[in-house]
Amino acid sequence: MKVAAVLFCALLLAAPALALSGRVLDADSGKPIAGAVVTRSGEVAMTDGDGRYAFAASGGTVAARAVGYRRATVDAAGADEAPPLRLAPVRPKALYLSVWGIGERSLREAALAIAGATEINALVIDVKGDAGLVPYPSQVALAEAIGARRHTTVRDLPALVAKLKDDGLYLIARVVVFKDDPLAVAHPQWAVNTGAGALYRDREGLAWIDPARREAWDYTLDLAEEAAAAGFDEIQFDYVRFPDAVGLAFAVPNTEEERVTAIAGFLATARQRLAPYNVFIAADIFGYVAWNANDTFIGQKIEPLAAHADYLSPMLYPSGFHLGIPGYANPVAHPYEIVQLTLQRAIARSGLSPLRFRPWLQAFRDYAFDRRAFAGDEIRRQIDAAEAVGSHGWMLWNPRNVYTDAGLRKR
Repeated sequence: MKVAAVLFCALLLAAPALALSGRVLDADSGKPIAGAVVTRSGEVAMTDGDGRYAFAASGGTVAARAVGYRRATVDAAGADEAPPLRLAPVRPKALYLSVWGIGERSLREAALAIAGATEINALVIDVKGDAGLVPYPSQVALAEAIGARRHTTVRDLPALVAKLKDDGLYLIARVVVFKDDPLAVAHPQWAVNTGAGALYRDREGLAWIDPARREAWDYTLDLAEEAAAAGFDEIQFDYVRFPDAVGLAFAVPNTEEERVTAIAGFLATARQRLAPYNVFIAADIFGYVAWNANDTFIGQKIEPLAAHADYLSPMLYPSGFHLGIPGYANPVAHPYEIVQLTLQRAIARSGLSPLRFRPWLQAFRDYAFDRRAFAGDEIRRQIDAAEAVGSHGWMLWNPRNVYTDAGLRKR
């Protein structure tokens, strides 16, 4: 008996752990979703053509996401076959709220009222803003140490996220990356310098972090991880680029190869850090990136970025196309064509699905051509162009966070 018991225990120890498998399905059609990203306790798998995935051990909570869908989780405790993960299709149509806009009651409630009455179903919210400010009580100690926590406009970030998600909104955390005045001033060894060795400041008087200084990445990624843990659906990295200025000094030679490597490397590291949270990753890019064969001298090329981001968000503000595009020298007079042709160009060049793109659209007065207001008609024409191409929704940008329902479809 003793020998039999020993043999039985040995067999148990030698036996492989039970596997966990399951499927990811479209919630509307019931069809399998291929290429969905599935996570469990930090492990990452991808579904096959039949929507099936597998992990080496059984049990646990399983989460999944796929381009064009909302995220979902299931409890597979004690199981070797998880319940199906059913992902609901979604195309986010968002308004942007800055560090100040999310905290200012009148601006926030006006945006929510528009979302309640129109097709708007998403918000982009600053978690780390253009001036490097972090508007909530962060547990990232460096934010306090460098003065990024000078103002609190959001007293409880997880509670805010939970409230907005209860309202059915898709939530995008905007994280400004390399334009970071507090961090650059506090750690000048990481900052971008002029050719003369002085601290570089942009047209707004703000200093930047050198994208090639990998030791500076952790701070921003810590904040991104905190936003993911708070429940945001997506982390959107803005200013994930080199400064668009000449005569600057970086930690690496200022070549296209080095620039592209640094920016793609940051996004690759972000994807790895954020993998346990089942959160989408997006990167904002210049509109001209779709047209230029080079990296636009800022490290942005569509293909290397797309390898590490779920969504690319080109800034397609007609006012930003100061040189026009082929056939359209006055872009503010042709908002439909600017959005349509630029998205089509990006899709054709990259071979990516239209669902990998979600553009920023202009909802502010022109500043570069004739100062025209971008109101209902101009906004609708941009939206129609994005939807005609098949993009994964769209986002409206107004730096003052002042929006109306003009140009938006009513519910």
